[in-house]
Amino acid sequence: MKDFLIAPSILSADFARLGEDTVKALEAGGDVVHFDVMDNHYVPNLTIGPNVCQSLHKFLQEKGINKPIDVHLMVMPVDSLIPQFAEAGATYITFHPEATLHVDRTLQLIKSHGCKAGLVFTPTTPLSYLDYVMDKLDVILLMSINPGFGGQTFIPATLDKLRQVRQRIDESGYDIRLEIDGGVKVENIGEIAAAGADMFVAGSAIFGSPDYRGVIDNMRKELAKVSHD
Repeated sequence: MKDFLIAPSILSADFARLGEDTVKALEAGGDVVHFDVMDNHYVPNLTIGPNVCQSLHKFLQEKGINKPIDVHLMVMPVDSLIPQFAEAGATYITFHPEATLHVDRTLQLIKSHGCKAGLVFTPTTPLSYLDYVMDKLDVILLMSINPGFGGQTFIPATLDKLRQVRQRIDESGYDIRLEIDGGVKVENIGEIAAAGADMFVAGSAIFGSPDYRGVIDNMRKELAKVSHD
């Protein structure tokens, strides 16, 4: 399994100070910037677009911070936005299979723009979407909440789904990250890691605390207890 990565979700950051707040979370030990894009169509919320991604990417570079930006597209249709986010500095681009008519084509589109590609599964999305595209995936993201809003409670049934996806990845032999998003906190991150996740999106758990470093350090302590064979 890969090293554990913690991805602060800027959906929970202070948008009036987005650059500074993101830097603060990364300097506190965050590994990846998780960037949620919602269109008030596929999900019931409206967030941020390519221009914000581009500005944030530029701001981080000016600060000498070269951390990956993980763009999670909760939009439908998705294809027209992929080139824009690739140009804006995205490292990963993930999308929901229900949001495109041609999953394979959309994955190839992401790759053609030099980004790492991934599929996102809501709590009820069947894993059968993985059957024919494992060779095109760099990341699989499981939502442990219903997408649309931060601050929700982790759905326990996701643990079994994580185990199933971990088995698929291990049996495939492909180099694929297994990411989890929704309700991740110090108290449950160890259990989530034990189920197979290696990349952890945390929003309100980090940005809702006055001590970002303390939260991330405590998450790392819990992850250190998990077997990493």
